[in-house]
Amino acid sequence: MLDMLDRETQSATGATHVDVLIVGAGISGIGGAWHLQDQCPDKSYVILESKDSFGGTWETHKYPGIRSDSDLYTFGYRFKPWIDAPIATADKILRYMGEVIDEAGIDRHIRYGHTITRCSWSSADKSWTVEAVDKAGAPQVFTCTFLWMCQGYYDHKRPYLPEWPGTENYQGLFVHAMQWDPATDYAGKRAAVIGSGATAATVIPEMAKTAAHVTMVQRTPTWFFPSPNANELANALREGGIDEPTIHRVVRTKVNYDQKVTTERCRSEPEAVKAELLAAAQEYLGPDIPLAPHFTPDYRPWQQRVAFLPEGDLFTAVREGKASAVTDEIERFTEKGLLLKSGREIEADIIIAATGFNLSVMGDIPFDVDGAPVDWGDTVTYRGMMFTGVPNLMWVFGYFRYSWTLRVELLADFLCRMFKHMDARGATRVDVKLRPEDHNMPILPWIEDDNFNPHYLTRDIHKLPRRGDKEEWRHNQDFWLEKDAFPAIDLNGSEFGYS
Repeated sequence: MLDMLDRETQSATGATHVDVLIVGAGISGIGGAWHLQDQCPDKSYVILESKDSFGGTWETHKYPGIRSDSDLYTFGYRFKPWIDAPIATADKILRYMGEVIDEAGIDRHIRYGHTITRCSWSSADKSWTVEAVDKAGAPQVFTCTFLWMCQGYYDHKRPYLPEWPGTENYQGLFVHAMQWDPATDYAGKRAAVIGSGATAATVIPEMAKTAAHVTMVQRTPTWFFPSPNANELANALREGGIDEPTIHRVVRTKVNYDQKVTTERCRSEPEAVKAELLAAAQEYLGPDIPLAPHFTPDYRPWQQRVAFLPEGDLFTAVREGKASAVTDEIERFTEKGLLLKSGREIEADIIIAATGFNLSVMGDIPFDVDGAPVDWGDTVTYRGMMFTGVPNLMWVFGYFRYSWTLRVELLADFLCRMFKHMDARGATRVDVKLRPEDHNMPILPWIEDDNFNPHYLTRDIHKLPRRGDKEEWRHNQDFWLEKDAFPAIDLNGSEFGYS
C-alpha cells in the first residue's frame, strides 16, 4: 500500500496538497489522525501544530501538579488501554500520547512550529488553502479537500485575567497559572491562588507540600468530588487475570454509565447530590473544618464543572493547616498581597491567578468562503461539528460532562463514514444546510445557559455558532444520545448537499 506521505502532492503554486488537513496535535488531532489512518487508509493527511511538540493542553500548562480532571479510562483513546491511576499527571498523559504517535507512525505527518494565518475556501477549486508561517517566520501554503479543526476551544497564549487595581504596586511574583514557569521556587513561601475551579484545586495541594502556606481566594465556592484515585473494578479485573484491552473496554463503559446517572441525578434530585458531595467533603476536611461558607456552593452541581479531587487532596491540605480558603472579593492589590472588600489583607510572596481562559473559536484564525469572511456567530451548527455556509469543514468540540475524547472518536467515526460515502458518490464537496422544515425553527445561542454556564462561555458565547431547537442543529452534550444517533445519521438526508 502506498504510504500516505508519498501521496502528498505539490500544486503548481508550490503548495503542499493533501486530502485532509488536521489543525492541532492535541488529544483531538492525534485521535483523529489515528482513526483516519485506520478507517480511511487511502486518504493523505498532514497535521499542522503551532507548538514545538504534541499535547495541546498538556503541553501548554506547566503549573504545579497539572493533571487530568477526567478519568483516563474515558479520556484515553478506546483503542489503547490505560493501565495507570484514573486521574493522571500531564507527564503521564504526554507519554501515553507519545506512544500512540510512535506506534501509528503519526509523527511523520506532523508539521510542528506552523502557525496558521488564514484559511480560504474556493468553490471553483473545491479546496481549502491554508496559509501558515513556520518557526523561522517563512510562509508555508497547504491546500486540502477537507479541513479538520482539532485545535481546541481556548486561547493558549492569552489567558483570562481580570483587571484588578494596584497590580503594579505588588512587590511579589504575580502570574497566571497558564503562564507558570516550572523553574519557579515556591518552597517556604506564602502563596495566594485566586480562583476555586479545577486549576486552583490542582495547584493548591501540590504547592502546599512545600510552601509555607497557600490561601485560596474565591468569590464563590465550587463543587468538588473527592475520592480515592483508583478504579476498584479495574483493579479487581486485573487481580482476576483479565487482559488490559478487556479491562479498558469494560471500565470505560462503567465510568460512562456512572457519569450518566450522576448527570441525570444533578437535575432530577439536586439536593440529594449536594448532600452527598458535602458529606464527602466533610469526611476529608475532618470534623473541625466547617463546610460553610467556603465549601458550600449556592448553585446546582454540574451547572459548572465538578472538579475531581484525587484522594481529596485539596481538603486534606486544608485539614492539615497547609492551605486555607477565603470567600471574598478583591478590592485591590497591595505591596504585600491582596486587600479584600471585607478589609482583610492576604499577604503573599506569590499570587497565582487561576481565573480560567478566553474562548477561542477556530483558533481565532481568519476564515473566508469564496472571498467572503466567515463570522461563526452567523452560522448554524450541525450537531456541534459542521456549519451552514462553510463547506468541507469539521470542528471538534467535546463534552462538558463527559470526557472530551469520547466525542473526538464519535466525530472521527462519522467523518470517516462520510468520506467513504462521498467517494462512493464521486463527490468532493459537502455542505450542511437547513431543510425546508427547519426554516421556521428558532435560532438560539450555542448552549442553554441555565444548564451549563461557566464564565468562559457566558463571556464570549456570541462568538460561537448558533443552534436550532432540533437535535440535528445543536451540540447535544449527551454522549449516550450521540453514540447511537451518529452511526444512524442518513448521509443522503436533505440536510447534506454534495457535489
